[in-house]
Amino acid sequence: MARGPQRRFSQEFTDGAVRMVLDGPSRAALMGPLRRLTREHALAADGLHRAPLERALARQGWKTVAEGSADLAVEWTGDGYHAAFDGAEHWFASLPELTTWARRVTAKLTPDRPRPGLLPAEPRLATGALAEMSAISAYFEIATDPAEHAEPAWRPLTDLFTDRKALSAMIADVGHRLGTSETRVAASILFQGLTARLWSPVVGAILIHDLLVDLAPIRVHWRPAPTGPLPLWAPRPVAWEITDPRRVAEPLYRNVVSELMEPLARAVQEITEIAPGLLWGNAASALAGTLWTVTRQRPELAARAIPLGHELLSRGVLRGRGELAEPAPGHLFFIRHSCCLYYRLPGGGKCGDCALLNPRTRHEQWAHAVQNSQGAS
Repeated sequence: MARGPQRRFSQEFTDGAVRMVLDGPSRAALMGPLRRLTREHALAADGLHRAPLERALARQGWKTVAEGSADLAVEWTGDGYHAAFDGAEHWFASLPELTTWARRVTAKLTPDRPRPGLLPAEPRLATGALAEMSAISAYFEIATDPAEHAEPAWRPLTDLFTDRKALSAMIADVGHRLGTSETRVAASILFQGLTARLWSPVVGAILIHDLLVDLAPIRVHWRPAPTGPLPLWAPRPVAWEITDPRRVAEPLYRNVVSELMEPLARAVQEITEIAPGLLWGNAASALAGTLWTVTRQRPELAARAIPLGHELLSRGVLRGRGELAEPAPGHLFFIRHSCCLYYRLPGGGKCGDCALLNPRTRHEQWAHAVQNSQGAS
């Protein structure tokens, strides 16, 4: 199914409802709340397309309501319909295409599974979660203020993968700051930092707010910074409310690893010769570091963080890159199966999760970290 031209993703929801918004000359509201009530769903829609849309979806079991938690979001984009359901987005050129798809969607919801595992979230929930998580560290921060549009330095996130000149300059800058002339070492350290930057806000929102934030490259921007984590900006963040935690790992992996990290890894490998296993070991280590940071801030989340980590590390390019360890309840550590090359930096040494670290030294470090953590609490 062909996608339409680039469009505005407008999702305004009330609890249990979907709101449809028409762009263009009519400025008519179309999106509305959708909720499954026993064997029914609910749709609230206003404006030009309300009557035909309601009639079409009513035949598939959708019923108009004023409010409620949203199962489905539909938006008229000026040239078609954008629909969001159960963690995935779809575009349809016509109302018959939309209703055919809605029929299949309705069939997926049964008495045993009355609601999707992921519900379109109200924009204020995504904005609020991102604002709160920025207090953890700059790695978890994503700016959402529309006023940032006035800053000309912001660039589409896709430029990180396609602009080899910009990425080469970032690698060279890391090498200069760390005092190394080895391009692959600088590229490794940069890649690990960028993957930590991509993991942190998404994993943090899942564990702390039960929200799956969508970092689709078309929605997120970055700008150069002399030091610190890469600044990110999403003027209209999109997220999904998690009703079934079992549904999280697959879309999380697809968004963060397949759509963001894999293109970045290919771009890095075009600039310098570096082993794929090293890069994916870095990504796995960055994931473990994110989980560690969240669980140190919120120890009660360890019981959710550790299974999520195991699930992600069993998928695709992350499989076999390292192992999570829990030497004491709620204390998360990682053993990677490759080396990030940090030891090759002037004054560098072995990281705490390094494959080259002596096992006795590793366990001593773990014991010391656990003791310090318990003393602090």
